[in-house]
Amino acid sequence: MRIDLHTHSTASDGTQSPGDVMAAAVAAGLDVIALTDHDSAAGWSEAAAAAAALGVALVPGMEISTKLDGAGVHLLAYLPDPTFQPFDAELSRILAGREGRLKVMIEQLRAAGLDLTVADVLAQVGLAPAIGRPHIADAMIAKGIVASRDQAFGHWLSVGMPGYVERYATALTEMIGLVNAAGGVAVIAHPWGRGSRRVLDADTVADLKEAGLAGIEVYHQDHSPDDRMQLRALAADLDLIVTGSSDFHGDGKVDHDLACNLTPDDQLERLLTAAAASAKKSGRRTPPVVGL
Repeated sequence: MRIDLHTHSTASDGTQSPGDVMAAAVAAGLDVIALTDHDSAAGWSEAAAAAAALGVALVPGMEISTKLDGAGVHLLAYLPDPTFQPFDAELSRILAGREGRLKVMIEQLRAAGLDLTVADVLAQVGLAPAIGRPHIADAMIAKGIVASRDQAFGHWLSVGMPGYVERYATALTEMIGLVNAAGGVAVIAHPWGRGSRRVLDADTVADLKEAGLAGIEVYHQDHSPDDRMQLRALAADLDLIVTGSSDFHGDGKVDHDLACNLTPDDQLERLLTAAAASAKKSGRRTPPVVGL
C-alpha cells in the first residue's frame, strides 16, 4: 500500500480543505492518508466523509506543539479521543497561546513599518482554530508585502526576525502522557529537522520511549539519507514504530508533494495495533479509522 501519515489542510496551515486533501490523496495514488492538522481535530469530520466517498483510508490525527529543553518539538498524535477533558483543555491552552501571539506579532511588524492588521490575518484563517505564522505570511502576500510564504519567513517571521514571537507549547513528556491517556499513539514528527535535532539524541529518545513514546517519523523531507539510516537504526534499537510522510501543506510548502515519502505497510499495522491497545487501556472512545 501507499501510506502517507502526515498532512495538513485549511483546518490549520494547509491551503486545501480537508475534503480536497482527500481528493488529492486519491489523485496521488495513496491508499491510506492521515490528516494531522496543528493542535486540533477540526478537519476530521469533513475528511472522514470525503475519504469514505472517495475510497481512500483515513487515519485521524493531529500535530501538537510541544517543547523540550527550550526547543520546539512537534508530536504527531494518532487516533486520540479529542473529547478527553485533560487533553482537550491542553489543546485549548495551546490554541489560546497562538491567538495571543498573533496580536504581539502584528504589533511588532507594524512597528517595523508594515501595513498589516490582525483583521488582515484573520481573513486568511477561515475556520482554522490554529492560527499560525503561515496565516500571517498569507496576509502579507495578499497585501503585496511579500511574494511567498518562504519570503515572509525569510525576512520577517523566523527566529530572530522582526515579527517572531515565542508562544506557549506543552512539555513534550506531558503531552505524550496526555495522548496516551486519550487513547492515542504518540510519534515524534521530523525529529532531526529544524531546531529539534539538538535535543533529540539517542539517550533522550530512549527516555521518551520509557515515557510512552511509540514511534518516530523517519521518512521526511527534513531528513537526509544519512539521517534516515541513523533514525531507522535508533528505532530498531528501541523497538519504535517508523513512519514516513509528505508533511503536505498544499501550495503552502514547496517540495512536500503527497506521497513523496511513505510509511511501510508493516509499520502502519504496528501503529493501528498500538492504537487499539491504547484505546483499550485508557477506556476512551477513540475515532474510527475510515476504510481499513
